[in-house]
Parts: sequence; structure tokens; C-alpha cells
Amino acid sequence: MNTTVLGTEEAEASFDLGFLNEVLAKTGTSTAALIPILQAVQEKCRYLPEEAIIHVAAALGLSVATVYGVATFYAQFSLEPKGKYVIKICDGTACHVRGSIPVYEALRKRVNLEDGRSTTENRMYTVETVACLGACVLAPVITINDQVYGHMTADAINIIIDTLGQEGTEHD
Repeated sequence: MNTTVLGTEEAEASFDLGFLNEVLAKTGTSTAALIPILQAVQEKCRYLPEEAIIHVAAALGLSVATVYGVATFYAQFSLEPKGKYVIKICDGTACHVRGSIPVYEALRKRVNLEDGRSTTENRMYTVETVACLGACVLAPVITINDQVYGHMTADAINIIIDTLGQEGTEHD
């Protein structure tokens, strides 16, 4: 498998094609099923493995480029593995003015996230910035796996990360 085609850096040992075939049996193989199929894969794997994209394209009679285009168009999909905890920090105007940058920097430092990476090596944490989380009154605000935390500070980040735990185990 050529993992550089879709921008992944490492090949997964194997993708569960049995799972994907079950999804295809439930959704059908019309092109209208493409997004629900990708959503099911994203939910199970926390990203879209290249092998899944290729298999879905073949099953639906679409080109790999078409499936890849859908997978990269929608922000809900990722071609890179995500961490167990996906932390989104708002960098919109209200959050920026109220100190989201120091919170972001403290968060990256606390989870030992290397420059240029959004996910820790052990796949425990993924840190992403977003334009707006829609909770300006709570600025600066973050979400962790879609749970909202408002009025964030660098100290609060440390407490939250301590609460999540530092097991250091790889994502299942």
C-alpha cells in the first residue's frame, strides 16, 4: 500500500474490511451512501485509512480521487489518526482577545506536542485550532471530544489534562 498518496505517514497494520463490508451491507452501495459510509469509518477508526478509501471507491464504483475529494472537503473527516482526546481551541476574535494563544501554547506544552504535529506520538491527544466554537461568552473556550470548557487559562488546562490522565497508552 502506498501511504503517501493520501498524506499518511505510516501504514496501519491492517484495516478491518469485515467492518466496512458490514457498513456497506447496511447502507447500500449507491453514491448517496458515500458520506454515511465515511462517517462510520471515521467513527470506528477516528480517521479514514487509505485502504478504506480505496475499498469504498471500488464498492461504490467511484474513483479514489472522488472519495478522497469528499474526505478532504468536509472538516469532520481526517486522513490522519486522531488522539483519544481531540481538543479544539477557539482562535476566533473573542477567544483571541481573552487569551486563547497562551492557553494554546500551554496546552501544547502540557501534552508534549512537537512543533508541526497536531497529534501526540502515543495518540493520546490531538490539538486543533478552530475559527469559532460558538461560545463567545465563555471565551477563551475549548472542547474536548465535543465537551465544552469555558473561561480557560493555562492553569485550567493543566488541571483538565491531569483529570484526563497521563496513561500514555495508544489509542485503541
